[in-house]
Amino acid sequence: MDMAMTLSSDALDILLRHDHWATRRVLEICATLTPEQFGRKFEIGPGSLHHTLAHTVGAMRRWADRIVGRELRPSIDALRGGAAAEVRVFTPQELVGLLDEAATDLAVIATEARLPGGSGLDSVIEVQFGPTLYRFTRGAALVHIGTHGMHHRAQCMNMIRRLGLPGLSAEDLPEIGVCDWQAEVETKQLKPFVRPAH
Repeated sequence: MDMAMTLSSDALDILLRHDHWATRRVLEICATLTPEQFGRKFEIGPGSLHHTLAHTVGAMRRWADRIVGRELRPSIDALRGGAAAEVRVFTPQELVGLLDEAATDLAVIATEARLPGGSGLDSVIEVQFGPTLYRFTRGAALVHIGTHGMHHRAQCMNMIRRLGLPGLSAEDLPEIGVCDWQAEVETKQLKPFVRPAH
């Protein structure tokens, strides 16, 4: 069979699948850290690997709710959930479970939106942020999820590098771009990243 026939080419599908894979990869790296390292404060983004990844996964969950018009699930991150004392600390493994659920939910939403008789990617949703009511297409909201994840993964990779740990230097960390996803997941030309033992 021609390899090109088996590779993903739908841009939205690629965006969502890559977002899931790349965020999962960062969480897998974080699973090799101590709780102190995972929670260490940095003057970057939400302030720690934990807070940044909880925010990223939490945003996926709540945007899924907005896109289909259901009640928003409670926030899982301090940026959106009010006082930090009200928000629990997750392990990387717990966040992987929430990520996998959110990614499955978003894949179903994107598929159903494109079906005949579905809501349509061009249909408009209304989202209240503070006093302002915003209008977005479902397609724009789905794309936002992927670009939001990319922004915060870059912050996470910077934090991981700053930890200065063996096997997690700039040279050791995996590339987590879209082509890396396709080369690892679909063509199997790259092997999955494993942190070198030290």
